[in-house]
Amino acid sequence: MVERSGRTSPVVAVLMGGASAEREVSLSSGHECAKALRDEGFKVVEVDCGPDLAVRLADINPDVCFNALHGRWGEDGCVQGLLEWLRIPYTHSGVLASALAMDKQRTKDVYRAHGLPVVDSVIAAKSDIMAAHVMPPPYVVKPNNEGSSVGVYLVHDVANGPPQIAAGMPDTLMVEAFVKGRELTTTVLGGRALTVTDILADGWYDYDAKYKPGGSRHVVPADLPDDIFDACMRMAVTAHNALGCRGMSRTDYRWDEDRGLAGLVLLETNTQPGMTPTSLSPEQAEVTGMGFGPLCRWLVEDASCDR
Repeated sequence: MVERSGRTSPVVAVLMGGASAEREVSLSSGHECAKALRDEGFKVVEVDCGPDLAVRLADINPDVCFNALHGRWGEDGCVQGLLEWLRIPYTHSGVLASALAMDKQRTKDVYRAHGLPVVDSVIAAKSDIMAAHVMPPPYVVKPNNEGSSVGVYLVHDVANGPPQIAAGMPDTLMVEAFVKGRELTTTVLGGRALTVTDILADGWYDYDAKYKPGGSRHVVPADLPDDIFDACMRMAVTAHNALGCRGMSRTDYRWDEDRGLAGLVLLETNTQPGMTPTSLSPEQAEVTGMGFGPLCRWLVEDASCDR
């Protein structure tokens, strides 16, 4: 991180909000990160991102942009490309890794090429998905390029018929075979896996389970057989490197414990994990000895262009 000349402390622009379906989550992440960075001694400007972002950043002239955006435009390579153009160092992954990891189907292609286990899925038109089952139930229907379990449908049974999908969902969607079992996740920070969390929810781990108080419980470190725990740690690093991620990423799994190691599959890698003190990645950092403030500082100090 290089400070602009004449400044006594670095100026960090925390990018948050935006126009994606994950705006509210991003605002929460951004406010928490801004507070932590101020406590760490940085001068912080909070930026609710919109079409005038380039002009606003030119006025602020920050030393670093802390990317706390989630979802489209902030997590898919778009804002990363803008920051590269402006030559402002930024946190988390660069253009290619961000775009690649945001596309769930192409992420699976990368996983397969590196020997990582995935479940079958197809990309199909919304109209076809609503007309008939495009694969045998149970299966999951979700956007191919959103996170935070936005717009996810779980189809249990043939007798229930195909899902009736709400207006506003993309015209093409991912249909993915459902894997029963436990929801696990592992954060990679600077190329090192931190630990594994077992996410316990009553029912489907959807948007409400992720973000509403009491929606889920986290067991961290997860109480797992050694081979499953070690595989999560190893595979998260492999996924991080295969996708070209930088800074911090988080890889999510499903594990069917009845099948042992063969029941562990990767779902996706998140290049912009949630960043409140109780979010999964900061919680894992805390357990391994890095508090929320030092974690935010680490990300700022890791920032660069050409990521």
